[in-house]
Amino acid sequence: MKKTFNPPKKAIAQLLLGFVGVMIICSLLSLVTSAFAAGIPADANQYKRQLIQQSHFAWGLNAPVATFAAQIHQESGWNPNAKSNVGAQGLVQFMPSTAKWIAGAYPDTLSDNQPHNPTWALRALVTYDKWLFDRTNATNSCNHFAKVLSAYNGGLGWLYKDENLTKRNGDDVSYWWDSVEKYNSGRSAANFKENRDYPQRILTRHEPAYVQSGWGQGACHE
Repeated sequence: MKKTFNPPKKAIAQLLLGFVGVMIICSLLSLVTSAFAAGIPADANQYKRQLIQQSHFAWGLNAPVATFAAQIHQESGWNPNAKSNVGAQGLVQFMPSTAKWIAGAYPDTLSDNQPHNPTWALRALVTYDKWLFDRTNATNSCNHFAKVLSAYNGGLGWLYKDENLTKRNGDDVSYWWDSVEKYNSGRSAANFKENRDYPQRILTRHEPAYVQSGWGQGACHE
């Protein structure tokens, strides 16, 4: 009679544990590989928890954290000591005049005015974005944040001028993409190109990578 081999229960348990361990390692490697492939700087991870906390404080639990992360990625590459050739400073590249203004506008939370301090900078970015968001309108979150980012980069006054030009040309001002973004109300060619590239890079290139890597939802991707 042919004997049936029945492996010991201990051996089965060890095999199962080994399989589970391999699966966990593969999952972790997949997450690391995804982040690396997406071009997310290693330095970003040390600020992830702080950014989530500051975002939720200013925006609530539905804050588009991945959008803010993508914006910082574009601004400084997560370098708290970054300084541009025109004087913008820190993680979020505030100009000294903007840093001084927001410190005065929000004395309870930003009065210390420390653009090179990562905690201050993260709080300032989400606060300023909320300030711009409350002063702009659009048909949906993706169009709305494109306007916010245009205003962050070039100034809210310029955005309003572009919207007025959009209206005069008979296009729908509630849409940024293929509508307001087409119109230049007086910027130089170089400044206009930079301003239009800014929301494009953040929302279509960087934001999906941060959503995929578990930073939360974005304005255009969930």
